[in-house]
Amino acid sequence: MKLLVDHEADALYLKLNDDATVVESEEVQPGIVLDFDADEKVVGLEILGLSSRVPAGGDRTLSVETTI
Repeated sequence: MKLLVDHEADALYLKLNDDATVVESEEVQPGIVLDFDADEKVVGLEILGLSSRVPAGGDRTLSVETTI
């Protein structure tokens, strides 16, 4: 799993499977795009307009917790 932040594009991308090939993408809500593999499994999540989704003046750190 990889988390990529592109400051220039103002986007965040969560890649769930490094080996998967994206064959289709669907914008499920404005600025929220899911990437699917050939088996229709979600293999990535992109959030566009990232800076507008974080409260102004708020903490801009990212904390990730996992039990995987």
